[in-house]
Amino acid sequence: MVTVTFDRPTRKNAINGVMWRELAEVFDEIALDRTARVVVLTGAGDAFCSGADLGEAGADNLSVANGVALMRRTSRVALRLHDLPQATIAMVNGVAVGYGANLALGCDLVVAAERARFSQIFLQRGLAIDGGGSWLLPRLIGLHKAKELAFFADIISAAEAAEVGIVNRVVPDDELAATVADLAARLAAQPPLQLSMVKRQLNNAFSMTMAEALEAEAVTQAAMFVSRDANEAMRAFIEKRAPRFTGE
Repeated sequence: MVTVTFDRPTRKNAINGVMWRELAEVFDEIALDRTARVVVLTGAGDAFCSGADLGEAGADNLSVANGVALMRRTSRVALRLHDLPQATIAMVNGVAVGYGANLALGCDLVVAAERARFSQIFLQRGLAIDGGGSWLLPRLIGLHKAKELAFFADIISAAEAAEVGIVNRVVPDDELAATVADLAARLAAQPPLQLSMVKRQLNNAFSMTMAEALEAEAVTQAAMFVSRDANEAMRAFIEKRAPRFTGE
């Protein structure tokens, strides 16, 4: 398991220029690391991530051209997270708002402490959605509910977030780390190549017709059939033991 921690607790882990660069770099490194089977995102202190550090960005003095260049840099981070072949878990230990909320939603699973709070706070800041939220929210919870969260920019509790479908599990604050560690261990025990393929299949689901999905399944499954891990799974089943997957 690899843990990526937003570490500016005095600023509720707001992302600054250094962090944008470091996040892009670390996601690139993780993507190529065959020993990394699960990635956990979390925040230092009592917050997950309060979004972009707008004060450091000097938003008042940005031209449109400079703003687009800045946003493309932040967008690369969201896209690299989305494209990671490993399973990703957001361990939301506190506030997750704006870009920070959408980084959490960009993970494959979201586990939140009871104290966690979420908000698409952009309109309250005079901004539009970023961090991939305009793409993620309608797919996760449907268009009308996505509009409600974005239009009103309300701060919602972890329980409300689970009710609308943007959180998988809500756990007591002191059980968050153990719950995520257990889920990460279960994911790490899965065959990594196959898990990566299943993640890709589901991520691509809304951009394919049924016929295209079936053809992609056929090609992918044919490759999985001849993998060493598929052979190991069959041997383990016959021998009545737990499989030992290697990613081959």
